[in-house]
Amino acid sequence: MNETIAMAQEIDFSLLALFARATLTVKLVMIILIVMSFWSWAIIIQKHILFRKSRAEAQAFDQAFWSGEPLDELYERIGPEPQGASERVFAAGMLEWRRSHKQDGALIAGAQARIDRAMDVAIARESEKLNSGLSFLATTGSTAPFIGLFGTIWGIKNSFEEIAISQNTSLAVVAPGIAEALLATGIGLIAAIPAVVFYNKLNADSEHIQGNWESFADEFATILSRQLDS
Repeated sequence: MNETIAMAQEIDFSLLALFARATLTVKLVMIILIVMSFWSWAIIIQKHILFRKSRAEAQAFDQAFWSGEPLDELYERIGPEPQGASERVFAAGMLEWRRSHKQDGALIAGAQARIDRAMDVAIARESEKLNSGLSFLATTGSTAPFIGLFGTIWGIKNSFEEIAISQNTSLAVVAPGIAEALLATGIGLIAAIPAVVFYNKLNADSEHIQGNWESFADEFATILSRQLDS
């Protein structure tokens, strides 16, 4: 008994030591999970910055749009390369509005439908940029625990194989292998939990931002519709 305790005390159970003693398969599982975790955090930080920037740009543009400045002057001031997503949606509608006028000033039939479609396309493009990367968070959240569990099962299998080979069932023999195996599950949960939490938050924020673009497009289309009917 005393020898078993002494042997257990001599074993290094630090994270680095557990990783170093793990089998190649378990090490690969851990590395994959660590990469997934770092990639997830990179996406989370990048999206946080992007969403905050998008909200600030939308707020600034709304103030300019509803300031009473003529739409043509606002469009000219924005220029050919709009900076924000709201500006690009507005520019897409204004560009189609101008293209719908003949040289004599008359409107080409179907202008309203084309303007709506142009803004819808612009919103779809901006939404694609906004949502890029979120699918990886969802994938990480749903698969990381199972990848870690695979590493755990593989590590425990090797531990039992070592027990059978050494014919020794003492805790000092079993504990290191089981600890290494459980580390894989722990890393899997560390990767999955933030990915799930932030995916839900970022997805909700994305839908809110997209909803604001769609609301603006509807309001802008209503304004243009009044001019078409006048």
